Amino acid sequence: MFSAFRKLLPIKISAADSIAFSLALLHKNHEPTLSRSCKIQCFVNLCSLVDVLSSKTGRKNCKSEKQLENEKSCTVSFLIDSCGLSPEMAVSVSEKVRFDNSEKPNFVVTTLKDYGFSQKQIAVIVRKKPNILMSKKKTLLPKLEFFQSVGFPMARLATVIARDPTFFSRSLENQLIPSYNFLKSVLLTDERVAIAMQQSRRISQQNPTRNIAPNVAVLRELVVPESCIVLLLTHHPETLVEEIDEFKEAVKKVLGMGFDPLRSTFVLALHVVAEKTNRRIWDQCFETYRSWGWSKDDVYLAFRRHPNCMILSQNKISRTMDFLVNKMGWDSRIVLSCPAVLLFNLENRIIPRCYVIRVLSSRGLISKEVKLSVFLMPSETHFLEKFVTKHEEEVPQLCDVYKGRICLEDLGYLGHT
Repeated sequence: MFSAFRKLLPIKISAADSIAFSLALLHKNHEPTLSRSCKIQCFVNLCSLVDVLSSKTGRKNCKSEKQLENEKSCTVSFLIDSCGLSPEMAVSVSEKVRFDNSEKPNFVVTTLKDYGFSQKQIAVIVRKKPNILMSKKKTLLPKLEFFQSVGFPMARLATVIARDPTFFSRSLENQLIPSYNFLKSVLLTDERVAIAMQQSRRISQQNPTRNIAPNVAVLRELVVPESCIVLLLTHHPETLVEEIDEFKEAVKKVLGMGFDPLRSTFVLALHVVAEKTNRRIWDQCFETYRSWGWSKDDVYLAFRRHPNCMILSQNKISRTMDFLVNKMGWDSRIVLSCPAVLLFNLENRIIPRCYVIRVLSSRGLISKEVKLSVFLMPSETHFLEKFVTKHEEEVPQLCDVYKGRICLEDLGYLGHT
């Protein structure tokens, strides 16, 4: 019936229209007026049309899958051959970016190479931010051209971008140029600017007039030496990106702890106190020191002497304390005279030097009350001259002790003295 009706129409009816018409005829409002044979014919027509649609959709899906497969193959090959990714990584990255021709990706890779990016750096950038391969010329080139025009070392810029490829997503006029100009005005050298940009991605994500410049102004009002401001902005720029009110509160807190704004420990303490990520670590450090018998005053004394001792891992503190207290037999408060030693490598510096000191003190060649700063702070050359070479005639095995070739147990020096 419907087929005959369709032939009478002067225009073609789509498959979707045919289904709609058949459904309308079968609607309950029309059902009483349709004969049984008419209902059956409508149902048959509907089923046939659904089959046709399904068949066409199936063919479309099949074509789409084939196209996707071709795109994936093209993408994976390009990622391996032009970007230097491993086959496994290329397959993984191809799930995040696809292309059926390599014109645009070729432009991106060629441009990066022209500006001094190494193959390894390009691979890192693509792995971190695959969509960079689809960047437009106006997105990529102006940023590279600007930094080249101001004489910024392109090798350092490549390092900065490899560390944080979202660099290319930032506004040149509103973020990158103002940030660079301000950093250069304070830090004076591009080398320092590059270090600051590597230390904090946020330093170039916002206009400096928002937080950074006002926070620097706060420090200058306190007459903090410019060298200390440079130290903070170069190595701990995240501190100056904090919101102005929170930064001022941190400054007030550090002043209340007795830090002198004229000394570098002031900005180092500010770095510890001001940054949100450091606040949780502070609490953990505080509890760890307390567990080793320190009082609250001891903790604050150590912090004033070396602020970074309050942003160490609990494991680092406990392993060092365990060695000094349980292996060397010293009181945990021995560290208070020089908290900086907690930052040293336990296996490569603290243990070898302490073992040499144990041997020398057991032989009566040095005082048993020697301070940690005397033998842990000097350079390796100075330490060897003063504590190893100087006594090699009296203790021929001393160098082997230092190098870990002889255990103290073998020499009978492990007991507490």
